[in-house]
Amino acid sequence: MSFNEAACCFDASMYTGVPDAAPCAQSLDTKGIIAGLDKLLFSGDDAAAGEYLDRWCQKAQEAGDWRTELTLQSELMGFHRRTSDKAAAMAAVERGLELIREHRLGSTVSGATIILNAATTLKAYGMAEQSIPMFVQTCRVYSQTLDPLDYRFGGLYNNMALSYADIGEYDTAEGYYKKALGVIAHCDTPENELAVTYCNLAELYERMGREADIVKALKLAQDNLHSPTLPHDGYYDFTVSKCLPTFEHFGYKL
Repeated sequence: MSFNEAACCFDASMYTGVPDAAPCAQSLDTKGIIAGLDKLLFSGDDAAAGEYLDRWCQKAQEAGDWRTELTLQSELMGFHRRTSDKAAAMAAVERGLELIREHRLGSTVSGATIILNAATTLKAYGMAEQSIPMFVQTCRVYSQTLDPLDYRFGGLYNNMALSYADIGEYDTAEGYYKKALGVIAHCDTPENELAVTYCNLAELYERMGREADIVKALKLAQDNLHSPTLPHDGYYDFTVSKCLPTFEHFGYKL
């Protein structure tokens, strides 16, 4: 099945069933490989990180270690979203979905999380409508297996909201943002994610023409970023970099 067929006509039944529990022909050191990737990403050498991922994906495939390959394909989805390499990102989505389909992992939390990553990649490249059935499948699996306040729901609901907003279903998008806020509020040190979600809401309210709600959302985002208990570490800096364009768009200062 081609990527276009998988993305445009996502059928959850093709990805579910009895998950493949058989051991791989050979098992690579997945944790060690990811640790090596993290070092390259921390150094800022994206070219080396991309080559590293491609090389280990090839080694995993040659070794018959589809579990490690699937993990690395998921890493490639996120990596190529960040580097804006659409062709490479779509190739990772296609291969990742192929592995999930082949090994019937669509009803497992790990498989659903990679489907979520694939859906987020589709949304990032202008395919919001195609992403929604994938988000719905992840939501179904999470709802059946995870605590309703599990932190993973926060990211899922935020991404679902972004896709629904892109296709003009604003009320549905607002509902998912509010679900995300409800989950995130129960997490440890929630301020960073709360701020990002309120910025997303502000942009949604602009589309909906709700000026007063824009102001409220930005104030709540600002309050969270200025929380005295929030560590000003690397993740805080990353959050500010995500929120700053929204504040600047509306003429506000952080």
